[in-house]
Amino acid sequence: MQYILQDIPIGKNIREIRMRKEMTQMDVITRIQLKGSIMSRSTLANIESGRRNIKASDLKLLKEIFNVEYNELFAE
Repeated sequence: MQYILQDIPIGKNIREIRMRKEMTQMDVITRIQLKGSIMSRSTLANIESGRRNIKASDLKLLKEIFNVEYNELFAE
């Protein structure tokens, strides 16, 4: 069995990508909710700060919204 030795900073990566795309948290929330997610701005803030995990379905939607590959979201 393999184990991941270190958590990947997905929240930090989401924040960096969002800022690089010049989007506010509300911009992201508006777009993700239009795609069917119930994510709130406070949830996104908690994900970005590492206080909360992200659902796989929301991660997929963020990938689409940001127009990035998964490797950018999972970069260490």
